[in-house]
Amino acid sequence: MTGPDADAGESARPEPSGPVLAGFRIAVTSDRRSDDLIDAFVRRGAEVLHAPAVRIAPVEQDAILISDTRAVIECRPDVVVVTTAYGFRRWVEAADAAGLGEDLARTLDAARIIVRGPKARGAVRAAGHDDDGIAHDERTASTIGLVLDAGVRGKRVAVQLHGHEDVEQLERLRSAGASVLTVAPYRWVRPSDESRLGRLVAAVAAREVDVVTFTSAPAVDGLVSAAAQLGMDGVLVDALRCGVTAAAVGPVTAAPLLDLGITPIVPERFRMGALIRTVIEHLTVNGVEQVETALGPLVVHGRVVTFGGQTVTLARGPRAMLAALMSDPGAVLSRERLLDELPEAENEHAVDMAVSRLRSALPDRHLVQTVVRRGYRLNV
Repeated sequence: MTGPDADAGESARPEPSGPVLAGFRIAVTSDRRSDDLIDAFVRRGAEVLHAPAVRIAPVEQDAILISDTRAVIECRPDVVVVTTAYGFRRWVEAADAAGLGEDLARTLDAARIIVRGPKARGAVRAAGHDDDGIAHDERTASTIGLVLDAGVRGKRVAVQLHGHEDVEQLERLRSAGASVLTVAPYRWVRPSDESRLGRLVAAVAAREVDVVTFTSAPAVDGLVSAAAQLGMDGVLVDALRCGVTAAAVGPVTAAPLLDLGITPIVPERFRMGALIRTVIEHLTVNGVEQVETALGPLVVHGRVVTFGGQTVTLARGPRAMLAALMSDPGAVLSRERLLDELPEAENEHAVDMAVSRLRSALPDRHLVQTVVRRGYRLNV
């Protein structure tokens, strides 16, 4: 819940008395390393919904990887592009398991290795190889740009893909005269439990979560595709544009969100720990509000409301009503205006019902006043 900017004379934003994320609900869409995110949020009091939007195909089931590895070894590439640490490690492990480890190592030693970022560089060096360049912004486009800057006409370039084939970047290499081979140490495939993902889609579309985290671009596409199958892609995107915050681990993951008109929060450092800190900061700064009412201080922390020493949890509809009333304390908001906060509602009767449920849930029902023929206001 985000209120107006505080006036200079207002008191500092209230500090939560319990775990910093108590009252918030966070959706996690990742497959790999999802436990890291979930544990970090749960330890701080959040409720977490988890459903992988895509999953990684097990390398041991992928004969194509071994075939592509043999092709790379046989062609002896002039340049090898490494895009992810995880993918590079899986590639080396798969080659070892297939008896190709030494051949692949010699192939890598003979090539110029260009890496997409520090983690990829670390994986390459941990395997005993040296790299010849690193992208300044950890983007695949910049990595390919480094390769092109050195000239590739007549050269053989092997590209380690990261979950999907980046056709645009591969075409840049081919258009510049390179012979391009690709190797995919892992592939993104549909989740094994689509009903679970459907429940997450429904929760996001209904604005029943505060933040949705994304750690890969395919996860964005997977979530929207799942919503489309349910006929909910429009309401899902609307929710992520306004009401539910999307959090992306980096600019590559953020790109498909931006293409949909969704503005995600993105950490300055494109790492899992930084994403966790960014989500925590966003929620504790924007999700905690306090208003001095005529009956005493009212504090909202996500879905949790504290008043007069009592704490209650609000459902989405009543919470939306309270958020609107707190955004302009004391002002009378019409039923028509409040109806905007209930996207699924068809008429103003739904507003009256939501306000009634809000009053019943609050420790003191007199916190919300009815102004006859005009609407509702917070009692300040």
